[in-house]
Amino acid sequence: MTEKAEDLGEPVAYLVLKDGVPVYAPSGDRIGTVEHVLADEPEDVFHGLLIRTSDGHRFAAGDQVAGLYENGAILTEPGERLTRPSPDLPEGRHAGALKRAWDWLVQPR
Repeated sequence: MTEKAEDLGEPVAYLVLKDGVPVYAPSGDRIGTVEHVLADEPEDVFHGLLIRTSDGHRFAAGDQVAGLYENGAILTEPGERLTRPSPDLPEGRHAGALKRAWDWLVQPR
């Protein structure tokens, strides 16, 4: 049985969204959890979410995020349509944000 979005709480800004909260597809199906919020805080630009799924990381660009809430995030796309961060980044409108996602994944911690 697939877990569905329940009470997500109040809307929040990307600055306070917590790592580990569930991420849901437009259907309400849970696709994973927030691994990291990608943003340029000094410029106040939300780039998107790096999401941990059962089959690896996916990236949801800011325009693919329908809402951020205290207890989860809802996307505009199903999980299988999200890009996988990799060293072979595609060209296009999300290329810069995808590079940031990849860089974050491979950084030493």
